[in-house]
Amino acid sequence: MLNALRRVGALSVCCLSLLAGPVAAIETSFATPYTSSVQSSLISRLAAEAPDLSPQVLLSAVSAMQCAIAGGVEPADRLAVIDFSLPSSEQRLWIFDLASQKLMLRDLVAHGQGSGDNFARTFSNIEGSHQSSIGLFRTQESYFGQHGYSLRMDGLEPGFNDLARQRAIVIHPADYVDPDWIQQHGRIGRSHGCPAVRPEVASMVVDSLKGGQFMFSWYPDDHWLATSALINCPHQAEDSLMTAGR
Repeated sequence: MLNALRRVGALSVCCLSLLAGPVAAIETSFATPYTSSVQSSLISRLAAEAPDLSPQVLLSAVSAMQCAIAGGVEPADRLAVIDFSLPSSEQRLWIFDLASQKLMLRDLVAHGQGSGDNFARTFSNIEGSHQSSIGLFRTQESYFGQHGYSLRMDGLEPGFNDLARQRAIVIHPADYVDPDWIQQHGRIGRSHGCPAVRPEVASMVVDSLKGGQFMFSWYPDDHWLATSALINCPHQAEDSLMTAGR
C-alpha cells in the first residue's frame, strides 16, 4: 500500500473561485488551476456543514484522501478530521458522511501526554513517545480491549504515522474526555497517543469509522506539510506540465 501511495498521480487542489462560504477564505497559496469540480463540490458542501472547521484543514483532509484513493486505496464512506492546532478544551473532531455530504458528529478528542498540555505541539511516530501522530489514517477492525469498544487503524504516511498499529494507536473511549475536566483542569485528560473520545459517543464513533474509513489528523507542522506524499502528490508537477502542454 505504501508503495502505491508513493506512485500516486496528481490531484488538483481546490480552486478558490469555485467555492463559496468559508472555503473562500483559504489562502491562494493552496490553490491550483487544476481543480476537480467533484472535489470542489465536496469541499464546499462539507464546509457548509462545518463552518467552524478551518478551510485549510478541510482542504488538506480532502486532498490527502483523494490522493490516497488515486494511489490505489479504496474509497470510503466516512471521513473523520481532527484539528490538533485547537486546544483539547474545544471540540476538534469532525466526522462526515461522504455519501450524503453531511456532518455526523463534532466532539472532543484527546491527544497524547507527550504532545503537550491543553495544546498539542509535538508529534511522533515513535513507540513509547506517548505522542499523537499526524496525517492520514485508514481505520480497520473494531475490538473490545482494556478501554472497551475500540478501533484499530493504520497510518498511511511513512515516517509520520505508519507505525500506528505497532504503537497501538487506536480510537477508544476514555473517562478523562469529559467537559467536567475542562472546568477543573482547563483541558481534558490526555492519552498515550490515541485519539480517545467521550464514552457517551465512543460506540457511535467506532461504528461509523470501522471497516476502512479515513481519519485525518492535522497540525501545521512545517516538515510534514513540505514532505507528506499525500499533502504533496508526487506527480502533481508532471500532470501540471502535461496539462499545460495540451
